[in-house]
Amino acid sequence: MSTTLVALQQPKDISLSEIEAELSKIWLSQNGGQSAAIATRAATFSIVIYEPEEFQQLLAGLGFYQGEIDGINDTKTRDAIKEAQKAYQLPITGRVDSETLAKLRSEWAAKPQESREISNMDIRGFSVSEVIADQNPCRIITLCPTLGADTGVTAQVSAYCPVQKKQSSLVCCEYITLRGTKEALERVSDVVTSLMIPDLPKFVWWKATPNPEQELFRSLCENSNCLILDSSYFSDPESEFMKMQELIENQTYIADLNWHRLSAWQELAAATFDPPQRRAALSEIDTITLDYEKGNAAQALMFLGWFASRLDWQATSYMETGGEYDITHIKFTGPNGKEILAELAAIPTADYGEIPGDLVGVRLDSSNPNADCCTILCSETTGCMRLEAGGSAQSCHTEQVSALSDQKAELLMAQQLQRWGREVLYEESLAVTAEVLKLR
Repeated sequence: MSTTLVALQQPKDISLSEIEAELSKIWLSQNGGQSAAIATRAATFSIVIYEPEEFQQLLAGLGFYQGEIDGINDTKTRDAIKEAQKAYQLPITGRVDSETLAKLRSEWAAKPQESREISNMDIRGFSVSEVIADQNPCRIITLCPTLGADTGVTAQVSAYCPVQKKQSSLVCCEYITLRGTKEALERVSDVVTSLMIPDLPKFVWWKATPNPEQELFRSLCENSNCLILDSSYFSDPESEFMKMQELIENQTYIADLNWHRLSAWQELAAATFDPPQRRAALSEIDTITLDYEKGNAAQALMFLGWFASRLDWQATSYMETGGEYDITHIKFTGPNGKEILAELAAIPTADYGEIPGDLVGVRLDSSNPNADCCTILCSETTGCMRLEAGGSAQSCHTEQVSALSDQKAELLMAQQLQRWGREVLYEESLAVTAEVLKLR
């Protein structure tokens, strides 16, 4: 059951009292005008979702995309990206990388002001309901930045009740969707934070790169219990990780959905060294090679930070050597004074997956020929031929890693909401990653 959407007055900016008044009308109508509520309203948490999806709007405005602006990177959207990449003579990947986004932005900026129109229906703010809200009466506040002229902030308010708790009681979520330019949304940042229900956990899902210089971002961080990001879509994860580390040091709790995609790799790496004789060989490891899907080094950097933090490695140097695989060499010193060399390699793939920068393979080895520590972990879908090349691979312990059954951000987000709070292992790993990146 859901109500009709209510659009508040425009073009002026909306106010807190207007939104709360519309919500009250909705609940009164659901209760048949009775004062006693028959629906359980937001009672578990509030979540603010910053939903930019700029690339879909740009594709629409430039004539490549005819569908709805929904923030879903489906086949229709990927086909539009490929069409744009072909038109602008860019590598055809079906994915908006930093080069593609920069080109789309420049082409949009070059259009005459009077022709910058996007007629596609904008339905952002209502596509996450069943994923996040099925089991939780909550309030979801979605911020949808729009391109074009600043005509103020408008709001749509609705309720959705997917779970029948009892015959006479409904578990419902409230949806508040705010639209306006980035500048307009910035003006109402105090309204946004006021909409987060007091005394309930408050989450912010920032579906963009962290921006501590932005007032809206800072305000949401200060008023939330947990900031949720996804580093798989960072155009420059090396720089963004440094911002995230600074936020953590300033007591902002952060969850990175991309970190959870590494769980299968971490668990299998740990399991291969469970036998006592192999556990002793951990101290012999002095080379670690990480191959990742070209385009985003976030997973490789996080896995390296996790592994180095567990073995107490201290980063000493960082060198980008480039080449076909964009090789990066990072040196560490172990507790026993041994030098460890890490190599990160960006592997071009013929079939780009849904998640940018997926790990392809990990190889742990030693210069000591008698050490029983050589281990190769390979992606079940991609394989890792580069790491298996050479005769020495025959003596390595090799395992295939099965990815999570569903790596989509929405599903990981729903799981994250069940375990919010500090993640000490993640924070320790990111701290090491940040120390590595300081050496760039």
